[in-house]
Amino acid sequence: MARNWMDYKTDMWVRWCPACGNFGILTALQRALAELDLPNEKVTIVSGIGCSSRIPYYVKTSNIHTLHGRPIAVAQGVKLANPDQVVIVASGDGDLLGIGAGHFVAVGRRNIDIKVLLHDNAVYGLTKGQAAPTLPLWFKTKALGQPNIQSAVNPLLLAFASGFTFIARAYAYHIDQLKEMIKAAIRHKGTSLIDILQPCPTYNDIMTKEWYEKRIYYLDKEDPSWDPNIEKPEDLKKIPKIVEKMMEWEPRIPLGIFYRNTMVEPFDVRIEKIMPGYLQNPPARRPVEINGRALTNPFHAFKDRLVQT
Repeated sequence: MARNWMDYKTDMWVRWCPACGNFGILTALQRALAELDLPNEKVTIVSGIGCSSRIPYYVKTSNIHTLHGRPIAVAQGVKLANPDQVVIVASGDGDLLGIGAGHFVAVGRRNIDIKVLLHDNAVYGLTKGQAAPTLPLWFKTKALGQPNIQSAVNPLLLAFASGFTFIARAYAYHIDQLKEMIKAAIRHKGTSLIDILQPCPTYNDIMTKEWYEKRIYYLDKEDPSWDPNIEKPEDLKKIPKIVEKMMEWEPRIPLGIFYRNTMVEPFDVRIEKIMPGYLQNPPARRPVEINGRALTNPFHAFKDRLVQT
C-alpha cells in the first residue's frame, strides 16, 4: 500500500515562527517521500544549526542533527557507508554557504549521491537576523545597523562550478512545485541542490512574500522549450544559456530545474572501480564484532602511542 505523507510526520511540536517558509519545505518533503514510497528507515536527513535545522525532528526517518556547517560532511559519511540510503541535507544558507562552504564545494567535486535542500532566507534567523551569505549587497534588514556591504553568494553558480550535477531553485510557498523538484532530485544519481527561496517574516523585512511573488517565474512555463538535461556531449552547447539563467536575479527571479547532467559518474561508481566489491559489501554491511569482541580494538591499534601511568 502506498504511503501517506502523514507516515513521515512525528509527534514533535513544530517550532517555527508563523508564516516561516520552513513549514512549506517540511510539507513538500514529507509529501515527496510519500509519493516516492520510500521506507522510513531508508531515508536519512542531516541538518546543521539554524531554524531550518530542526527539520530532522519533524520527519519520521533516520536522522542526524549535527554541528554548525557540517551536515554535508556527515551526510557524505552516511552515504559512503551505506550507498543504498537516500541521504538528504536540509539546512540554511548560513550553515551551508558560510561556515560549511568548503564542504559544499567538496561534495560537488565528488558527485556523491546526496540531496542538498538549501533553506535560503538570506539571514541568520536563529541568532536574530544577521546578514547571511545570500543577502544582496546594500540590503538593510531590520536587524542590521548598517546596509550589507558584502556581495551575495549565488548558490546556483557555486554549485555549478563545484560540480553538482542537479541544480534547481524553488519557492517555499509553492509546495506542489517544490515537492516535484525534491522528487526529481532524489531520482537523480549524483549531488543535487535545490536552492529554496523563503521569506523570513521575523527578521527579513525586505525579501517578503510580496517581494518574491512580484519577481519569481518558472523557466518551463515562460519557455516551453526549456531543457536542462545534459545527456550527451552535444548537449553541452546548452551551458551558456543555463549559466545565463543562473545569473538572472533582478528584476525577475527564475525558478525550476536549471541543470541536470547524467554524463558524470557518481562517486560510488568511481569507488567501485578502485575497490571492486564496494557496492555489494559497503561498510554498513560489514561485521564490526565477532562473538561480542570488536574487530578493531583501539587499544591494540594505538597501544604504542598510549601514555603509561
